[in-house]
Amino acid sequence: MQMKRFFVVAALALLANCASLRQAQGPSIPQDDKRIAVVTTFSTLNSFVEGVGGKYVTVRNLVPIGASPETYQPTPQDIAALADAQLLVENGTGIEIWLQPTIANAGNAKLRIVVLSDGLRRIDHNPHLWMDPVLARAYVGKVRDALIAIDPAHKSSYERNAAAYDAQLIALQREIAKQIATIPAQQRTMIVFHNAWQYYNDRFGIRTVGVIEVSPGQEPNPTYIGTLVDLARKYHVRAVFSEPEYSPKIAQTLAKSAGIRTVSDLYDDSISNSPKVHDYISMLRYDTSVIVHALK
Repeated sequence: MQMKRFFVVAALALLANCASLRQAQGPSIPQDDKRIAVVTTFSTLNSFVEGVGGKYVTVRNLVPIGASPETYQPTPQDIAALADAQLLVENGTGIEIWLQPTIANAGNAKLRIVVLSDGLRRIDHNPHLWMDPVLARAYVGKVRDALIAIDPAHKSSYERNAAAYDAQLIALQREIAKQIATIPAQQRTMIVFHNAWQYYNDRFGIRTVGVIEVSPGQEPNPTYIGTLVDLARKYHVRAVFSEPEYSPKIAQTLAKSAGIRTVSDLYDDSISNSPKVHDYISMLRYDTSVIVHALK
């Protein structure tokens, strides 16, 4: 009788543990849900999948909103999400250095993987290609093709959605270019916390004078900060730009030494919980307005 009671208690404990894990992961997808279960590595990429997939996909990102994909530490819930997914959408180019062991631990032999940066021209292995709306259009095309490969029955819907999103990105590129053009040419210079802005700046004619954090997670030494101060003065940089997920202290120190302002509310690796930065297009519109205000 005691042995039987032991197994009953053990079984109840196991069920409770599984329920707790599923609750931590969020609501599960019903067995009869025919939508494609897609996992993205970080939230900025969600817009491309949602824009193309529409009602035929469910999307979950691994890196929480507000966290950096470059220094992220995956959780057991991430492994469980990949184990249940049909498609993984990653950026590639080394930004998700933690991803391959997570995929291996998930053990999902049927998981399709699309690497959005594959085949695109990269600058010094910089992974932030999506910050250029022209390159984001290539991302959309890759998502479209991946969804069609999994679900050819809805090919026309994916093609129609992708074309509509592509048109929005073309309009966004023109809108941003028009706003950046209002900044005097000699004032189109930035010092940034980490180099997420290379592709955006190259597209729209802004010069990246310096980068505070050259390697993710490694703080610069005082000598390097002094060099950035000299560059800020030489090129008449008006502001140091950073993101909310990073400590503003170093940027503030540099800005104070150079006699310029700090802007710490740009978004790139992550969208925001705020409605004004809730997806890719609103993110770039918001960032552009902040940059133009700071540099004009």
